[in-house]
Amino acid sequence: MTDVLRRGRASLAFGFCVQGVAFALLVTRIPAIQDRYGVSDALLPAFLAAVPILAGIGSVSTERLVRRVPPSRLLRWSQPVVLLALLGVGAGERMLELGVALAAFGLAVGVLDASMNMLGVSLQRAYGRSIMLSFHAAYSLGGIVGASLAWVGAHWDLALWVSYLPVVLVLLPAVLVGSRWYVDDQGAAPGAEEKAGETGAEGQAVVFKWLLPLCLVMTFAYIGDSTVSNWSAKYLQDVLGSSEQLATVPYNVYMVTTLLGRAIGDLGVRRFGAVAVVRGGALVAAGGFAVVAGAPGAWVGMLGFTLLGLGLCVLVPQTFAAAGRLFPGASDAAVARLNVFNYVGFLIGSPLVGALGDLWSYRGAMLVPMVLVLVTLVYARSFAAQPDRYGGGHERPRTADVGRGSNGL
Repeated sequence: MTDVLRRGRASLAFGFCVQGVAFALLVTRIPAIQDRYGVSDALLPAFLAAVPILAGIGSVSTERLVRRVPPSRLLRWSQPVVLLALLGVGAGERMLELGVALAAFGLAVGVLDASMNMLGVSLQRAYGRSIMLSFHAAYSLGGIVGASLAWVGAHWDLALWVSYLPVVLVLLPAVLVGSRWYVDDQGAAPGAEEKAGETGAEGQAVVFKWLLPLCLVMTFAYIGDSTVSNWSAKYLQDVLGSSEQLATVPYNVYMVTTLLGRAIGDLGVRRFGAVAVVRGGALVAAGGFAVVAGAPGAWVGMLGFTLLGLGLCVLVPQTFAAAGRLFPGASDAAVARLNVFNYVGFLIGSPLVGALGDLWSYRGAMLVPMVLVLVTLVYARSFAAQPDRYGGGHERPRTADVGRGSNGL
């Protein structure tokens, strides 16, 4: 394996980690943001929904941009925008300034998420073995770091800009330097992505037909993830009768088990194959939701959220990897389209569980994401698409023309 690929993998993993830090710093300080700008409870959902909607627009735009601009360049410049927009959220004073900062954050996140995963898919192809989960493990690690930094800021009652400024000052130059070693896909035929993007309506319908199962899996995975992030604390306290302090634990446990699952997940894919890992993850996640729904008390409920972290963590990275295998000549376009359903699931998940909880019961509401995650089993064969199948007995040597790393700022 060349030094170019090793540096490319390390720099991309760092980019994933930084994105985890930035996103966690935003979402974990939503109450403080609401207080700073005087955003009412009625208006808050509109602000929160705007971010994933704009991120979806950014992801769709990335599909078009990569026909002319390498994904490494899009990632290089979108990541600083995300960090500066985060600082803008913390430093503004008026509602308009908050709206502009969140709009910039959302659009840049869409470009960043899509381009990061494009580079991850192409690097996995160059390596010839599963490494995609390791990138998402770095994201989970960043999320834990970001949430911890947010806790420090809240504990010491620091102003938002005081919490955000040191992080941005450290990470902004670091990502600009690290971006020098991003590696674009050199294996696809020249113009392959542009040709794929210019296909007629019939060709696009065929592409979407093959991509649709993965889009559904991505949506269901993020419905499950958003259920944990938005409802775990309330569920433990209001339904299972835990203390307020104990109610903060499940999400932290979920993040830690997500990190652990992704850290070892690539080994599982190499040994057992992507299909087996996805099936196992779906079954474990469904079991987690079942335990949560039937838990007699808080500690059993936390066991359920632990299982959810171990199960859900493998689905999203493997979905991106499967898209790259399904469309090896147009993987960038496939990843960009698939990435939109990340935000679709995020938008659906929290309101769905909340509405069902109010109309029915929160225990019953937990069974809905359980069923949706189980639907993944129906589409598991999509994760074994040729020509690239990683896992025990399926590794094969590859010669990758990686050219040079993406140099220059």
